[in-house]
Amino acid sequence: MKKLALKTLSRPWPAVLLIFGAGVAGSFQLGKASLALAQVKAELGLSLATVSWLVSAFAVVGAVAGVPVGLFADRLGARRMAVGGLVLMGVGSLLGALAPDAASLLAMRVVEGLGFVGVVVAGPALIDAAAPTAIRQRAMALWATFMPFGMTLILLASPLLDLIAWRGFWLLNTALLFLYAAILALSPLPPTPRPERFRPILRDMLDTAVSPGPWTLAGLFGSMSAAYFAMFGLLPMYFSERFGLTNEMAGLVAAAAIAASGFGNLACGQLLARGFGPMRLLFAGFTGIAVCGVGIFGPFSPLPLAFALCILFSFASGLIPVVIFDSAPRLSPRPDLLGVTIGFGMQGSNLGLLAGPPLAGGVAAAFGWSAIAVLIVGIALAAALVVALFHKRRSREYPAVAEKA
Repeated sequence: MKKLALKTLSRPWPAVLLIFGAGVAGSFQLGKASLALAQVKAELGLSLATVSWLVSAFAVVGAVAGVPVGLFADRLGARRMAVGGLVLMGVGSLLGALAPDAASLLAMRVVEGLGFVGVVVAGPALIDAAAPTAIRQRAMALWATFMPFGMTLILLASPLLDLIAWRGFWLLNTALLFLYAAILALSPLPPTPRPERFRPILRDMLDTAVSPGPWTLAGLFGSMSAAYFAMFGLLPMYFSERFGLTNEMAGLVAAAAIAASGFGNLACGQLLARGFGPMRLLFAGFTGIAVCGVGIFGPFSPLPLAFALCILFSFASGLIPVVIFDSAPRLSPRPDLLGVTIGFGMQGSNLGLLAGPPLAGGVAAAFGWSAIAVLIVGIALAAALVVALFHKRRSREYPAVAEKA
């Protein structure tokens, strides 16, 4: 029986699905906070501003810890980092369930966020090692869906919150994380590249920092994240104020639109596998974001059109992370620096998450809802410029690569 299990898990797709599951389990920890905000606020007597940090703590950690976590992943090995990240999230969730006050709970959310970054940084490296060339792009596309898939699942679990309350929900997630960490630790996955022994960390950081590839990934991920959360962070409020939807209905509309990004992820994987160039897909994604952003926040768009454009916006944005994850091994300065390269991308993504909603809120407060469209177009144009400049550089250095872009 044991030999059969080893043989089965050593096949590419079961291994990829196992790694994907680690990302889904991690995304539960982000989604559970959004789900439980009202209960936590009522039990601990917190203000809305304070309780909202339960969600933002993940972004703060990712914005400062992506590169250091990536460096450790390259040294420890991606599997150890993923297992360690799951365990760390489990510890944070366990202690969070026992937290007597807001300060303790927020501190444990930071611990969970650190573990989450570890899993997200390690996942693409594990998939790159587990998936052969023939399925790698589809495997990376599947990995990119872990966030919308996990967020959707955790929202479907909302009835449990009424049965076991938020502390019980935290404990349930603790058990899931520890169990998944054990499964991942004991499963036979291919090894990932490891660096030379005793090489100085500062040299790795310098090698990565002077390479344009990691910075390009960070810029693209940050732009996509800023535009995405600039819209979806305020979308329920926008639909409520402009179209008169109830809060519940506005939330459902936003959730349906967010789910479309997962279909964009999968579609991008298929397109890459069929030979579509990554640069073209990036341009398509950012163009879609810009055009749909104008339509969504345009003053004359009726509700059905605005909703349809939200779906298209989310779908277009789903193309971008797949290209980023798929390109990371080629844009890494060396194979054994893949973790820190992805860490650059994650820091960019989390900086975009931190900046997008406040920028959109400030612009809307000063100039009205329609001004958010100008912000989104500006972000998309900046990202397109990054793509063009990087493609021009790559065309000079690697003409054969440019032909396939």
